[in-house]
Amino acid sequence: MTTNKIAITLDENLLQRIDRLVAERTFPSRSRIIQDAVKEKLLRLDRSRLAREAAKLDPRFEQQLAENCPPLSVFPRSRGSKSARSELCR
Repeated sequence: MTTNKIAITLDENLLQRIDRLVAERTFPSRSRIIQDAVKEKLLRLDRSRLAREAAKLDPRFEQQLAENCPPLSVFPRSRGSKSARSELCR
């Protein structure tokens, strides 16, 4: 994996906390703790975006599909869209 250097500005208290974790050997370096924190935040954002998208689903429609229609994987790729599946599973 390629890595790039960046410069960031941190509050003094936050930097002290980071340095304490490095001194306690919880993390091997400042860079590592910041990389892990950014990665964790991005994953959290992805999960919340997934939850927002899932909230848009109509539970009754999804239940009907689950009970009355085979999974998308059984449809040919060209007909595997939601609309094609809806047409075939009425």
